[in-house]
Amino acid sequence: MQNYALDLLVRMVEIYSPSGQEEKLGDLLSDEMRRLGFDVERDAIGNVIGRIGEGKPRILLCGHMDTVPGVIPVRVENGILYGRGAVDAKGPLAAMVNAASQLVREGYVGEILVVGAIDEEGKGLGVKHLVKEGLDVDYAIFGEPTNVGAVTAGYKGSLILKITCKTETGHSSAPWLFDNAVEKAIEVWNLIKDHKMPQEKPQSRFHSLSSCLRRIEGGETGSVVPSWCEMQIDMRIPPSLTVAMLRDEALRLVDEYRAKNPTVWVEWEVEDYTEPYVSDKSSMLVRAFSSAIRKVRGTPMMLINKTGTGDMNVFGHATGKPTVTYGPGDSHLDHTPQEHISLKDYLDSIVMLKEALKKLYELHHSVQP
Repeated sequence: MQNYALDLLVRMVEIYSPSGQEEKLGDLLSDEMRRLGFDVERDAIGNVIGRIGEGKPRILLCGHMDTVPGVIPVRVENGILYGRGAVDAKGPLAAMVNAASQLVREGYVGEILVVGAIDEEGKGLGVKHLVKEGLDVDYAIFGEPTNVGAVTAGYKGSLILKITCKTETGHSSAPWLFDNAVEKAIEVWNLIKDHKMPQEKPQSRFHSLSSCLRRIEGGETGSVVPSWCEMQIDMRIPPSLTVAMLRDEALRLVDEYRAKNPTVWVEWEVEDYTEPYVSDKSSMLVRAFSSAIRKVRGTPMMLINKTGTGDMNVFGHATGKPTVTYGPGDSHLDHTPQEHISLKDYLDSIVMLKEALKKLYELHHSVQP
């Protein structure tokens, strides 16, 4: 089975699948899951959903098929697989497929749903569709790199803002006579970037607000003072705040700026948002992983929080079901040109997932009538 698991991962990584181009990988995943005994369907937006086993508990294993853009030549050297998506997150998804199929062949009783979701790197359309369709499970595990001995319990939320500034223009040889829209946009950006809220804990990256200027565009050609500028700002939200709280505060800052700068036209809109999410650290799901990691590795589980945002946020917040994130790989390699994964860690994560699901089955039935 190790040879199959390794071959499947390599073939998945060899398929280039940036957001919006997941169909070819979805075809491969559907075919392979059918061969492994899954009942497979493709939903209306392209998620691959494989069901195997029956009974309770009903567990969701959800990874994403898409990657960020950028081709990395696929190669295996010294037990390391290089390629776009090796870590984020085809390694975790392939581990889920293999763990579920092996468990059922070994006599596991319970239903496992393995989902290859679309658009995680975009606006999360895949997981949002699962929530909209009312996917009903008892527990959910999302596939992202956490390293084999660690589980992600919390992610920050996000608020993506588009802010546009416009001004009256004139000749760039006399810039003192006109407001420069690019400079004014930078003033608005600095207001937002430097703003702190009382709910934050500045000593903690996870418990404090952070902002990133992801894109800025403006100005005209020729000798003209820029009359427009558009920015996209990515704000990451600690669990002490909500999207609504941060949105209202950002609107207040923009309103104050407008009042002090009546010659500058400022407009803003929310392009996307995700609420922060922190798992219940005493849940049976967390306890199952703790037991599995100690059994397989002989070490305590590392329960970590991350400053990013994932599909776990959407599903956990919407459903209230116990939800964590787990998978092989170093998340520091996400989105980098050096993306790679240890094949040993990948294989170890399959064993870890199997042990965690077996322990979860025991815990679940120990409290059921």
